[in-house]
Amino acid sequence: MLFTRLLGTSLAWAGRLPSRCVVCHAWPAQRICSGCASALAQPRRRCPRCALPLPDGVQVCGHCLREPSGLDACVAVVDYGWPWSGLVTQLKFHGAPGVALALAELMRSRPDAREMLGACDALVPLPLAPQRLRERGYNQAQLLARALARGKLQVHWLARSRDTTAQTELDRRARLRNLQGAFRLTPAALARLPGQRVLLVDDVMTTGASLHAAADVLRAGGALSVGALVFARTP
Repeated sequence: MLFTRLLGTSLAWAGRLPSRCVVCHAWPAQRICSGCASALAQPRRRCPRCALPLPDGVQVCGHCLREPSGLDACVAVVDYGWPWSGLVTQLKFHGAPGVALALAELMRSRPDAREMLGACDALVPLPLAPQRLRERGYNQAQLLARALARGKLQVHWLARSRDTTAQTELDRRARLRNLQGAFRLTPAALARLPGQRVLLVDDVMTTGASLHAAADVLRAGGALSVGALVFARTP
């Protein structure tokens, strides 16, 4: 807890200092310079419910028509691929929490993301499994959420009930089974959640199983609406 607070304070101070682009290393520049954002992070038409890319003329992807999710809306800023996958890997596995500032900066630059951030009452990062949090030392989703809208951050509303099997090799149905009962609401959430518009935050969305499972728990606790904002969406 103390480490997370100190880390958040350190990142806040770092956000005021001159920086270089984390992609092309131009200096001084925004953490992701306008040239890299323009060339490598062009907005795409996406399904409003799961953020998968859509062809022209299609409003909602076929999967969401067949199996509606617990999310009212979902926005992803980039596809999970070069160079963004490398930055996410640095953030999650190479002890580089400062990368969260760069990713959040790009997320805030998108009008649809800013609209979601402005409309929500509470920003809830997807919690890590306890063992994973101990190993990593921080929750990357929490760092993103703090950088996006610290005043709306609700870190202690949603918790993991248990560790789950690694989901990397599981398909969507297996992931959903794996996540049954994995999330729970805290007493703070039970007292304050009813009637709130909640926005879940995570770094990468693959099948969406974790976000959907968390959304179901929040909705059962009385949330008026539950959306999701993620940095990257896998194909």
